[in-house]
Amino acid sequence: MTIKLGVIADDFTGATDIASFMVQSGWKVVQLLGVPDESTPIPHDIDAVVISLKIRSCPVAESIFQAINSCRWLRNKASCQQVFFKYCSTFDSTPEGNIGPVIDALMGELQVDISLICPALPVNGRTVVHGYLFVNEMLLNESGMQHHPITPMKDANLLRLIEQQAKGIAGLVNLNCVRQGKQAISHRLESLRLDGVRYAVVDAMTMADLLPVAQVASEMVLVTGGSGLGAAIASNDTGQISSTSKIGDTPPARDRKSVVFSGSCSSMTNQQVIKYKEIAPAMELNVGECIYNPKYADQLTEWIMQQPEDGLAPMLYATQSPEVLQQIQQQYGATESSYSIEHVFSEVVRKLRKQGFNTFIVAGGETSARVTQSLKISLLSIGAPIASGVPWVHDLHTDCWLALKSGNFGEADFFQHAQEMFHE
Repeated sequence: MTIKLGVIADDFTGATDIASFMVQSGWKVVQLLGVPDESTPIPHDIDAVVISLKIRSCPVAESIFQAINSCRWLRNKASCQQVFFKYCSTFDSTPEGNIGPVIDALMGELQVDISLICPALPVNGRTVVHGYLFVNEMLLNESGMQHHPITPMKDANLLRLIEQQAKGIAGLVNLNCVRQGKQAISHRLESLRLDGVRYAVVDAMTMADLLPVAQVASEMVLVTGGSGLGAAIASNDTGQISSTSKIGDTPPARDRKSVVFSGSCSSMTNQQVIKYKEIAPAMELNVGECIYNPKYADQLTEWIMQQPEDGLAPMLYATQSPEVLQQIQQQYGATESSYSIEHVFSEVVRKLRKQGFNTFIVAGGETSARVTQSLKISLLSIGAPIASGVPWVHDLHTDCWLALKSGNFGEADFFQHAQEMFHE
């Protein structure tokens, strides 16, 4: 089977997000972690391969380097028909990058002169109207994303956002055009291209709006967007609607040793942490201890080991309200505090794995990447969805199962619900 789509995802939760939607739409998908090389086995009998990178907030040059090398592997080694650059449905980035620079680099590599900008994921409340990105009917910059500790989103206009960080001008494929269907969208893209536009921002209010966009995208060498467009591409291919199915395995209940890590400071993750603290053991990370106490990871690991094994999994969390987060960043610095927290999470993961822990429920893209890297996982299979865009995933080489949750995804009871899915 020819691999139809090679996906380059800019973080680990985003990778599981799009992989899950494509699986629910009927495709066979595998997920690779990190930039593949000559020794990476080429998956067979699949429709799509998703490469998970951690390039959302790293230096721009490093982001481009990893994306281009992933692209070359997908095209030259895995013979993928198309390349899809996947970024978050909230377009997480800064005026310097990294979405725009990576798109420019991929456009140069694949010799294309216009690219879609399509982050919409209406099933999770991310819609685009007149080029403005909304989160649950609130403008992006009023949704809580303006407080993101690494990529604060201060504008909701996607045309301005992409032009700030990329090398060309943007144009709009508005909702009226989208709802006229594939031919109208194609004509609009050609008109924009002839006018010298490099980035075509696409409106979408519903998942159905993405289907004609996907019909056009399926004929493009390079596609960029969120998991909604990935789901639509797979749905057009299979005729299966992603939101109606629950395909995939869940972790076996026998011999489960589980832990919850929460590093995201999104509004939804704050709600999830508050709710879970009411019913399960929970420990808040102390940033000063993370920075100055070399034994802190040992102490946290010991606390986790002391918790009852027959109840809900213990939780370590660095999740904070915007006000507390601002105070922490002022006291310790944004970069130093973030790095030290993720380093402690990483150390605790390694220690717990040696003690037989095999199930990790994680909130936050940066935290998910550190956890997965600490476990030295290289290949994941996609299991059943816990919430829309958040599947269980299984390390194909060990007994490890993970739930990697993007900040604002899931309902308030997400952490408990994930554990209720364990099967006998």
